[in-house]
Amino acid sequence: MTKILENRIALVTGASRGIGRAAALAFAEAGAHIVAVARTQGALEELDDAIRAKGTTATLVPLDLKDMDALDRLGAAIYERWGKLDVFLGNGAVLGPISPLGHVSPKAWDEVMAVNVTANWRLIRSLDPLLQASDAGRAILLSSGASWKRLAYWGPYSVSKAAIDALGCTYANETASTKVKVMMVNPGPLRTDMRAAALPGEDPMSLETPEDLAPFILKLAAPDWNETGKLFDFPSRKVLDYRFPA
Repeated sequence: MTKILENRIALVTGASRGIGRAAALAFAEAGAHIVAVARTQGALEELDDAIRAKGTTATLVPLDLKDMDALDRLGAAIYERWGKLDVFLGNGAVLGPISPLGHVSPKAWDEVMAVNVTANWRLIRSLDPLLQASDAGRAILLSSGASWKRLAYWGPYSVSKAAIDALGCTYANETASTKVKVMMVNPGPLRTDMRAAALPGEDPMSLETPEDLAPFILKLAAPDWNETGKLFDFPSRKVLDYRFPA
């Protein structure tokens, strides 16, 4: 069986649980070496065991996505070791408060924007030369239906995911003439800790899982993927254009 990511390097943020963990394991099973980024050392070590069980290896990077200098150093370290990066999955995020906008504290707002938006920009800034050095660089950013539903009380998270869509589309336009492809992903309602925190009354067994989504993220990471600047909508299993009035 051909491993579509064999000899490729894939960086995953928020890799220790949920969508990030499921995607990291799917990438590993497809042959990639995983650069796994998360805050919790113990959870990363458990992921490392699972990756090794699939016959490949990982580099564990315990860091907080709010540590912007560390994100810059990460790009430099990847360059020194491999000279390229084939896949960047920007998955790490925080929910932030579910609250009226007027009740959101500046500290809580700043944390959501730092983790969900600024960290992804800093990573793109750090990793772009490495993705350009790949024969098929792939950047995949986790969006959300909150980006366009704009529900009451979901302000910080909704705004951050709208910014991710804008960030990804801008990067796609800037790399349109290169081998780098940029996709956003709407995972929809999945059985994750973040979903449970947002909607504690929901039956988690009624939801699909991160493991259901992971094979689709793997397709976006493959060297033969040729769409860019679009949204993969998991609930509909469709690739959608971003369309706005002229």
